[in-house]
Amino acid sequence: MIPQRIHMVGIGGIGMSALAQYYAAQGATVTGSDKEASPTTEMLQAKGITVCIGQKAENIAADTELLVYSDAVPDTNEERKEAAKRGLLQMSYFEALGKAAEGKRVVAVAGTHGKTTTTAMIGKILADAGKDPTVIVGSLVSEWGSNFRAGSSDIFVVEACEYRNHFLTFEPEVLVITTIEWDHTDFFKNLEEVKAAFDEARQQARIVVEENQYRAETVPPLLLPGEFNSDNARAAKAAVKALGLNIADETIDRSLAAFTGTWRRFEHKGTLSQGVELYDDYAHHPTAIEKTIEAARTKFPGKKIIVFFHPHLYSRTRDLWGGFVKALARADEVFILPVYAAREPHDPSVSHEMLAHAVNGVGGHAKSIRTFDEAATILRTLKSDTIAFTMGAGDVYKAGEQALAENLRSPASGQGGNASERRFSAR
Repeated sequence: MIPQRIHMVGIGGIGMSALAQYYAAQGATVTGSDKEASPTTEMLQAKGITVCIGQKAENIAADTELLVYSDAVPDTNEERKEAAKRGLLQMSYFEALGKAAEGKRVVAVAGTHGKTTTTAMIGKILADAGKDPTVIVGSLVSEWGSNFRAGSSDIFVVEACEYRNHFLTFEPEVLVITTIEWDHTDFFKNLEEVKAAFDEARQQARIVVEENQYRAETVPPLLLPGEFNSDNARAAKAAVKALGLNIADETIDRSLAAFTGTWRRFEHKGTLSQGVELYDDYAHHPTAIEKTIEAARTKFPGKKIIVFFHPHLYSRTRDLWGGFVKALARADEVFILPVYAAREPHDPSVSHEMLAHAVNGVGGHAKSIRTFDEAATILRTLKSDTIAFTMGAGDVYKAGEQALAENLRSPASGQGGNASERRFSAR
């Protein structure tokens, strides 16, 4: 039984915010806190969930029964210390999510790349087919305006991350594995450790859907560009079939053909004043960067592809260095921002200046820049022969939104950002 009063520390995280909505949909009173406002905290507040910006002991109501915390929140956090002082039950995000999934027909989607889009596709297919699933996904899905869909059936579709073996908290009916590469290098020492974790996840699942199965599926033309998205669609189709719900191929294909994507996955943000089309993408692994640039070249032949890249984590940047250099060199020009440290301490052996120098050393065209203000200024000087991307797992999308907002304020601008395309930035 779900506690009736729950407080969530780091509630703005993409997974935490989805879980908060799940709890609220189950009738619990949910509060939370985060260090700063974001599209997800704004979305939660619009749904009636109380979010405190700033973390302090008094944010926890006297009748709170459970505190759920993000992985990024240490036990030295003021709210976690207060919970410990009161003797409150505390759970990490994935512990709590595993509890929420108990007793349900779980479809867990894992893999280095594509799991967010695949999860959203599966959820959409099942919803369109009238199966009314509950869905928790690592991005805002355009059809739902949220990273969560409340369902009345026992089908529970969830994005399952391998970091710190979190996906082992599930015992899914169907496990979807999209791709396996070395990532989360601060936890996995090498690719063999990653493969071993996925082997354990396979053993916990009743049915496993991976590349050797889903590659046989055929899918319709998609609105989303790139062969990698066609693979995501194949995986989603195979997963839905594995549930044995007798959903016709025509129903699945119709749902996939209408899928418009998710926040920060090849998301069109708007048109800048010089006619530059601005996109944003979460790509933060060399393979994802390379595939995104490749898809952009296919979609926009003859256009210059310019990337504003925000490296995520010192460990990932260091350990996958050669891959990043090769991938970023595929852009016509790349502007590299300082490393987004997230949970890691500063590492002087890795820097955005070094990365830019290395990209130039293999024939690429890279420049290091220091701030989002600088990125926004450069964005506004680009010409109409350009497709621009803000790219990375941090908050580099804010630089693009800043440039679009400056367009709207500029009396010389005849275009500015497209409000309908930027729907998530207002939520």
